[in-house]
Amino acid sequence: MELVTVSNSKTKKQFLEVPIPIYKNDPNWVRPLDNDINAVFDPEKNKLFKTGAAIRWILKDDNGKLIGRVAAFVNEKTARTSEYVTGGVGFFECINNQEAANKLFDASKQWLSEKGMEAMDGPINFGDRSAWWGLQVEGFAPPTYQMNYNPAYYIQLFESYGFQMYFNQLVFNYDVEKEVPDVFKEKAERIFRSSAFRFEHVNKKNLDKYAADLTQIYNEGWSKMGHFKPVTIDQTKATMKQMLPIMDEKIIWFGYFKDRPIAFFVMLPEINQVIRYLNGRMDWYGKLKFAYYRWRGVMDKMFGVLFGVVPEFQGKGIDGAVIIAAAKVIQPMKKYRNLEMNWIGDFNPKMIKMVENLGTTVTKRYRTYRKIFDPAKPFSRAPMLD
Repeated sequence: MELVTVSNSKTKKQFLEVPIPIYKNDPNWVRPLDNDINAVFDPEKNKLFKTGAAIRWILKDDNGKLIGRVAAFVNEKTARTSEYVTGGVGFFECINNQEAANKLFDASKQWLSEKGMEAMDGPINFGDRSAWWGLQVEGFAPPTYQMNYNPAYYIQLFESYGFQMYFNQLVFNYDVEKEVPDVFKEKAERIFRSSAFRFEHVNKKNLDKYAADLTQIYNEGWSKMGHFKPVTIDQTKATMKQMLPIMDEKIIWFGYFKDRPIAFFVMLPEINQVIRYLNGRMDWYGKLKFAYYRWRGVMDKMFGVLFGVVPEFQGKGIDGAVIIAAAKVIQPMKKYRNLEMNWIGDFNPKMIKMVENLGTTVTKRYRTYRKIFDPAKPFSRAPMLD
């Protein structure tokens, strides 16, 4: 076997092509957009390169056939937020061969060790947790946009190498057409009777205002998380502008108390229902195909991107009020049938309970693994949130 560092246009293209034969007979696989993968490793587009670093490899067999790939990276913003200085591995793909997997993992471990890392988490993203994070271990159905999908045998490849479960990420499905459960209604109706509260969906004409509101809520609501770093309004504006081509104003909601932003529920149409027809390419022809399939109405699912309530108003029914206010608008549209709530960590029992109270079901489970380089050092799972 030959391990090759991705360093030119040819190897970059091969990195994108590694998964194709692995999934050729898997109807659930949706080939990610090439542009999305390339952007992660583009220093001009990924600002983490300013302080961090990343490397990619492809693996070939003795006949020159592509049989695997992996990326390793150091994110200086998160590397020192747990008990070990930790790097990451991700974008792993491999044939069902432990020797091949070990070669990829060994290369990652050596490179990260040279960078001063004591452990590696994987499979994760060189970027936000909302994308390309975790190994799928249950519910092998088509993935939502920028969520990982993998063969079940990857579990064995990771665990046989010595990766241990750091935390699980749950994906819940909600039937949009069903009535919101009574457990949310009493508090929500009391909130609706007060003129101090209001709930509204986004208006694209006022995107800067909603970006500022989202930034304020996010920075208040996520401040207790160990890896937290405040976001800026400019960062949020840039993210919302990226959403514009697929944004549906009526499925992004905000809650206010006396004009103070206190809650948001950001949902997007599940565009993987269209991307599956594009073969990874969003060129001019891909854009035409995207517009065609969107016109045909193949996107009948939403996926939850972010949900948050500022600490002062948590446990007071605001979560249910936002959901009910959104349901009153979304349900009559008859456009969406399901909502998939992604990325709810098993270290966040409050959020899990809220989602379970909605009458949801767990449809998928992802797992973030950790490999500690020194086997003599103790392992512990991710700490629980209060």
